[in-house]
Amino acid sequence: MDHSTEIREFLRTRRARITPEEAGLTPHPGARRVPGLRREEVAQLAGVSVDYYVRLERGRTQGVSRTVLEAVARALRLDDAERSHLFDLAQPTAARPRRKRPLSPQRVHPTLYQALDAISSPAMVLGRRMDVLATNHLGTALYTDFQTRPHAERNFLRYLFLDEDARTLYGDHWDKAAAETVATLHLYAGSHPDDPQLTELIGELSLHDKDFRRMWADHDVLAHATGTKHFHHPLVGDLALNYVTLNVAGAPDQSLVILTPEPTSPSAEALSILASWTGTAAAASASAPAEDTHDRTG
Repeated sequence: MDHSTEIREFLRTRRARITPEEAGLTPHPGARRVPGLRREEVAQLAGVSVDYYVRLERGRTQGVSRTVLEAVARALRLDDAERSHLFDLAQPTAARPRRKRPLSPQRVHPTLYQALDAISSPAMVLGRRMDVLATNHLGTALYTDFQTRPHAERNFLRYLFLDEDARTLYGDHWDKAAAETVATLHLYAGSHPDDPQLTELIGELSLHDKDFRRMWADHDVLAHATGTKHFHHPLVGDLALNYVTLNVAGAPDQSLVILTPEPTSPSAEALSILASWTGTAAAASASAPAEDTHDRTG
């Protein structure tokens, strides 16, 4: 990714969503050429010179202080995820050294596989760039069998944007789910600017899907921790499942995502039916794991 472009577009889209009135400013008379706040208004709110803020928005971040970044974050009313993203974009060299070697392969610990099998709701392990490293049998039944796909296609964003079955599964809720997933990838991108496979993924999705291009251009960021997802499954119909995302201790850039229905709800009943219909097939496939079960490159 181009660092200067990323920080410019992120700050531009953040100030575009705030009006002078909302910020407690008196708008300048005359027509405004851009929506939201002007650069000089952000500078005024942050207590920095206009030239300083313009340099920051152009990606010239060398030597920028935490105090200034905090002031800009307050001026733009950034939430915690957006604030973290701003610091990642503005201090890529101060916060960490540039990576000189490729990322090491990601491996799912055998104990985590056992935990997945013990979870009675859909669950999956996501890695860098939202690569799908592992799923339990209900995760496969809900989404798709990622393990039968080529390595390069075992990615949740590729599934979401390039697989028509995903759009059918999410139905009317696809746009919201897709936007949130893209926002999660943006957060990852800010902290992993040197990941070549990330650049490849963004390029592929931008080339093949106009919805991804539109959502990526929004520059929204999201820490995907908890929430509710809605599905229309071809076998059991409508499902409303609460999700939680948990970081895997000792495994950088890996997270465990678990989806659960409300107890005694129609979704719980539907999920129980799905489990009963798919349990036998899952048990049969579990006896013959794929060769690469514990290893994902990149």
